[in-house]
Formats: sequence, C-alpha cells, structure tokens
Amino acid sequence: MIDQKTYRDAMARLGAAVNVVTTDGSAGRHGLTVSAVCSITDEPPSLMVCVNRRSRSHAMMTENGVLCVNVLAGRHEALSMAFAGRAEVDADRFAGGAWTSLATGCPVLEDAVVAFDCKITLSRYIGTHSAFLCEVQAIRTSDGAEGLIYFDRAFHRIGAPSLQAL
Repeated sequence: MIDQKTYRDAMARLGAAVNVVTTDGSAGRHGLTVSAVCSITDEPPSLMVCVNRRSRSHAMMTENGVLCVNVLAGRHEALSMAFAGRAEVDADRFAGGAWTSLATGCPVLEDAVVAFDCKITLSRYIGTHSAFLCEVQAIRTSDGAEGLIYFDRAFHRIGAPSLQAL
C-alpha cells in the first residue's frame, strides 16, 4: 500500500497547467485554482475537471451545472494564488483580472491563454474529489505563447518569448 505522503511527493513531479476554474448561476459566482484538468475527446469536445468535494466551489459547480476552465499565462501567478484561497472574499479573487462571459455565463478571464466554457454532463465521486466530465460549449483564445505550470511545488513559466519583446 502506498502512503499518502509518498503519493503526494511523487505527484509533485507531474507538471500540470495552472487553471482558474469558475462557475456562475443560481448557486452564485465562484472560482478556484485547479491543476487536475485533462482532455477527454474532440467529438464531442469534452474535458475532465477534478475538484475536492470539501471545497465550496464543488457544491456551487454541482448546483450551477456549468464551469469555465481558464488556462493561465505566466503573468497570472498572483491571480492563481488568489483563487487558491489566499483571498478572503470572493470579490477579491475576481478583482485581479478582467472578466467577461461566453455561452454558459461563467466568468472568462479576458487574457487567459485559452478558456473552455463548459456544461457539466456527468460527475463521479473518486475518494476526496469529484471528476466533472464536461462538454465544451465555447472556446476563447488569446495571443501569447507563454503558459504557467506547477511542478515540484513551484510555478514555472513555459513557452518561447516573443521576438518583439527581446
């Protein structure tokens, strides 16, 4: 049997994109930082988002039935920390960015690398988390090649800098 510490230490070596996942609807507007996101299929366009069931966001996403995965750029590290729970009030979390919406009404970060606006079609409990299977309703991309990943318990910027910036 693998103990929790060994597993967590090993998973810290699995680099992942940093995302702010948002929701809005009858349960209210909320969001959190998530690294557990992956593509499922392109027909229909679908992805999976895993969220801790103890999180307030989990209950709100479940009731709202929609979410948006905002993939962050290197410049969004502070925003990531705010949505990771460092902000005391939800409004403070959203104050760090410019927000709009697409098909579902979820908050979409205007300068996210890409935003996947989704309808939750299925959820499954797996241990402490739920896996939300989501069908993408709209996509918004922005210019820029820099991404933000979390690896070995630290943020890292990835991607080639623009030649114009040199």
